[in-house]
Order: sequence, then structure tokens, then C-alpha cells
Amino acid sequence: MNTALRSAMASAGLSPRRLAVRVGVTGKTVERRLADAELTPHARKREDACRALGVGEEMIWPQSVKDRVKTGHDREVVHSYPYRSACPSDVWGELTRGASRELFFAGYTNYFLWSQIPAFSETLRRKAGAGCRVRFLVGDPEGAVTRGRERAENVALSVSTRIRTTLEQLERMGPVDGLEVRFSDPEDAVYHVGLSVFRFDDDALVTPHLARLVGHDSPLLHLHRQEDSGMFDRFTEHAEELWERGSRVPA
Repeated sequence: MNTALRSAMASAGLSPRRLAVRVGVTGKTVERRLADAELTPHARKREDACRALGVGEEMIWPQSVKDRVKTGHDREVVHSYPYRSACPSDVWGELTRGASRELFFAGYTNYFLWSQIPAFSETLRRKAGAGCRVRFLVGDPEGAVTRGRERAENVALSVSTRIRTTLEQLERMGPVDGLEVRFSDPEDAVYHVGLSVFRFDDDALVTPHLARLVGHDSPLLHLHRQEDSGMFDRFTEHAEELWERGSRVPA
């Protein structure tokens, strides 16, 4: 018997029939939940029941709460989005503004950041001036991999144009101590174009690029570092390896 549910119903003055009306189920369904503590309603019904009873879910169905707690490597996944464009712009802005040690933008083009993050150039300049390391790793707009990706995507705003947009935005900022820009090595470009890694101290936004889809149509993971050699470390180490083999962008 689910004694916690029965006690909460008694405290709220709700009979099985009245609770059923509040939640949108039958009275028999409530009776079954009362009779068997192992039976757990769907998440929406649990929320509605707890709201009607004025108690927390952990009081009535504690196992459902435990099941939602991430363990192991999964706990580094803060959120996942089926499309990069589904990630709210507030997330990008808050992560950028919150970083104090490391801002590393290792997307192949990075051009969208100026429209995604308000006052992006000014924020970068302020962060670099405060001692934060700011880096951009982009693909070579003249490279063979760039041309191949352009043929695959076949969109009006080409990959090379998007890269040049980023380079122009950075050039407009003028010399900024603490800001570094590199092209990925030609031999690494195929690995770079397929995976974008954006680091903000101990958080990262990662986009694996799918087939011919442009970046905003590919999925995105928000990771937060919790352990050594976890998902955060694996992806950021990939970006660091590309950076170490990259070359300075010609002035």
C-alpha cells in the first residue's frame, strides 16, 4: 500500500474520486495507486497529483525522483537539443558572460556567435582584458575541406563566406591582448568541420554535424565538467589537439 499517498490525501481532504477529478483519471486508477506503492503514474500525472495534494513528488513516489538523478558519465550532460538553433540564445550569452578563465570557440565557422550573443565583441574585449584566455579556431576559407563542405551543404551562405564573416568581425576589434585566432591544420580540417566545440570554463556546447546539414540544424549537447576523462574532457581535448596543430591566421 502507498501509505504516503493515502496520508497526503487525508491531509488535503481529498477522496480517491475527488483526486481523480483533479488529475484527470478514474477513481479506480487512484485506488490502484493506493493499493500498490510500486505503481508509478506518468510524469505529468504525478505533477498534477502532487499539485493537488500540496506535497513534493519525493514524498509519494521517491523512486521516480531517484530514477531521474543522473549518475556516472551521464551527469555531465546538462541538456541536449535536437537542433543547435533550439538552444536558447540566453544560454550562449550567460555562459560567455560567466566565463572568467577560458573562452574557446572551436566551431568551423563561428560566424553565428555575433548574432546569437548580444554585444559579443565588447564582451570578448572585456573578458580578455580581465585575464580570460579567448581563442577562435576556424577552418581555412580557401581549404579543400571547406570547398567540399560547401558542395555538400549547397546553401547560399557558403562555408567560406561564414568563415570570412568571423575573421572580419575579429579584425574590426583591432589588437586585443589575450585574444588568439588560428586556422586548423589542413590535415585536421575534416575532423574540425564535423564537430564544433565551444568552451566556457567548465561548460561546453558541442555540435556533431550531421551529413549535409548546416550547424544550426545539427544537434547540440550542453556539458558541465564533473570528473576527469568524462565527456567534457573528451570533447575539449579534441579541440585542444586541433588547436595545437593549427596555424596563426595571416595578418
